[in-house]
Amino acid sequence: MTSAFLPRFLGRSGILVSPIGLGSSYGLSGRDVERAFDRGVSFFLWGARRRASFGAGLRQLAKGHREDVAIAIQTYTRVASLMDWSVDRALRSLETDYVDLLTLSYWNGPIPERILDAALRLRESGKVRNIMASGHHRPSFARFLGATAVDSIMVRYNAAHPGAERDVWPFVERAANTDPSGRRPGVVTFTATRWGTLLDRRLLPPNEPAPRASDCYRFALTSPFVNVTLAGPKDARELDEAIATIERGPMNAEELAWMRRVGAHVREATAKPRVGLLTSLIRPRKLSGSSSLAGLPPTS
Repeated sequence: MTSAFLPRFLGRSGILVSPIGLGSSYGLSGRDVERAFDRGVSFFLWGARRRASFGAGLRQLAKGHREDVAIAIQTYTRVASLMDWSVDRALRSLETDYVDLLTLSYWNGPIPERILDAALRLRESGKVRNIMASGHHRPSFARFLGATAVDSIMVRYNAAHPGAERDVWPFVERAANTDPSGRRPGVVTFTATRWGTLLDRRLLPPNEPAPRASDCYRFALTSPFVNVTLAGPKDARELDEAIATIERGPMNAEELAWMRRVGAHVREATAKPRVGLLTSLIRPRKLSGSSSLAGLPPTS
């Protein structure tokens, strides 16, 4: 019988986290945020779209369980002097004195020293406990991991886009080898369902079973390099499916091979889409677990 995913440390940050994290951008209610915590979810991204109800639920958790939840926020600012304002705004909204992770988001090249220095000042002030870097350009992660300021990374990883295995994981391992503690940097992954396309029956191979959203999350979490994968449920039903990931546990070799076949087919099916299919794919759709957390436009 497959064992469940257990809480784990977010790399060398020392933060104990749930394997599933929840993003604020997709409409989940505050009540469901609290229910998720009761069912073992402890990682929350107060992300690009900071929806009021999600924030209300997070405030309630921060009041009674602050040391038991990990709160990450994002900043997209390219102006270092605005970073303090952005963090203070989040702290006021969530009525907390600190956030566990400040994510320097959407960097597809070197992060300038002025940005890293501003983040370090916030860490030294106690408003931020750890610094995470995120982007879409995988070769840039080698530089992120070489920056002493960066404790964790947030990277795209799913069955259709497994390139992090080649382009990022070796640098995570190398960073662990040069760290006095020997612990890897923390790794958070996003777009596990590839914006819902891994769940779209029109794109799936005809002779393969259709994945569930929890299968997509399980694929990411079965990698020994991944600490947290982000989900973007919009309602209670999608939340239950995301939480089922924890209970279902890691994939075996046969399941991983199946997901890789599905992922390769979906990627090929969307590489040269028909005009009608392309239109349907770019139109906003309501699909279970369609997390796209780092693909949103800058908000601060």
